[in-house]
Amino acid sequence: MEKYIPDIYQKSIYTLDYSKLLSRGIKCILFDLDNTLVGACSDELIPKTKDLIIGLKQKGFKVIIFSNSPKGRVSKFSEMLDVNAVHFACKPFQGKLKKLINETGFKLNEIAIIGDQMMTDILVGNKAGITTILVNPASNKDHILARFSRHSEYRKMKKLRDKDLFCKGRYYD
Repeated sequence: MEKYIPDIYQKSIYTLDYSKLLSRGIKCILFDLDNTLVGACSDELIPKTKDLIIGLKQKGFKVIIFSNSPKGRVSKFSEMLDVNAVHFACKPFQGKLKKLINETGFKLNEIAIIGDQMMTDILVGNKAGITTILVNPASNKDHILARFSRHSEYRKMKKLRDKDLFCKGRYYD
């Protein structure tokens, strides 16, 4: 069960204390795309998100989109944000994440993944040994496959809550 528990849990990407991440030695942030940076069904990037990414790059973070979405969708946002990206990441499988880690040259303790799903983003990060950060979904809408994942996620969250290991809405860092 612990493999589903994030190291950090915050309301959104905007409530995270990125200075704390820097002080912990995090240098590279992998962002999930759908329902983390943008709504799952949105083709628009809000200015607040663009400003956040610009600010993170100015602080010295390497920012990468790490998404299960197809190339066309990921490339569009990668270009808008001027960041590298991995599409069809196949989370929670570790293949593309391990390849990315090797390519970046960062140590495991220098990388964090931020996402809205325990069953994909948190699981792949915990399996790889990097810092995992869960945020609430940016939208109530999900793609069809994510809906199935959410159903399993809710069951896992209930078990974790019953064991007092994780409680939705009880934020921590």
